[in-house]
Amino acid sequence: MFDCGEGTQVALKRLNLKWKKIDAIFISHTHADHITGLPGMMMLSSQVDRTEPLYIMGPPKTKEYVETSRKVLDMHINYEIIVKELTEPGVIYSTDEFQVRCFWVEHSKPCMGYTFEEFDRPGEFNPEKAKELKVPCGPLWAKLQAGNSVESEDGKIIKPEQVLGEKRKGRKFSFVTDTKYLPTIAPEVKNSDLFICEAMFEKGMDKDAESKKHMTCIQTATIAKDAEVKKLGLIHYSPRYTDRDLNRLLEQAQTVFPDTILTRDKMKLKIEYPDTP
Repeated sequence: MFDCGEGTQVALKRLNLKWKKIDAIFISHTHADHITGLPGMMMLSSQVDRTEPLYIMGPPKTKEYVETSRKVLDMHINYEIIVKELTEPGVIYSTDEFQVRCFWVEHSKPCMGYTFEEFDRPGEFNPEKAKELKVPCGPLWAKLQAGNSVESEDGKIIKPEQVLGEKRKGRKFSFVTDTKYLPTIAPEVKNSDLFICEAMFEKGMDKDAESKKHMTCIQTATIAKDAEVKKLGLIHYSPRYTDRDLNRLLEQAQTVFPDTILTRDKMKLKIEYPDTP
């Protein structure tokens, strides 16, 4: 999960999302609308039989907020919470399938952007080739698909590359909010399949954006264009804009980066694999 604003646990329940599967929460910065949902999430996880630790990562002050909330609210937590404060850019969380990287952006408080990147996937399995090599259908096929060599019916060692195609690239998701325009963001989010980024102001409000350390929709779209992302989702709009006004921001952003959408509450976006037709 990226950021955890007020009422996050309520939204998860209403959307019937499986919060028990959330192993890590990445906080961009410690402004209230990005972190005050953590107490609810921590207490929600205590209502189920959770054995895995919950990782909470964010810039300085994140740990202080978590510890103070637990103390003041006298929380009963029946699982391990591991808080890591981020001080340097780089890979901060990884599994066998993906890694999460953080990088600095510039706001009125220390603030991080994040990328979630899957590792390359095995190539497509060729069942006809496996049959030709006398590997029977069943567990041995699964082992080959997992990257392990197996023994065929005639005693030969069959390697995965004999039945698998070229490796397929994994997906990349990037999340950036609450920052002034920085050209250095583009290399970090390069080739993202989905780039979610703040668009606080409309075209022509560059001075306001600079003074408040936010971005205009044009600046956001410029980053998306420079980074050659597949799709841009705008987020974190100024409250001055009505729903109708937001269409203006969308149209302006699309003049720079056509594949742009407005993100809304309860919206679900499918991130396609890079090799999807």
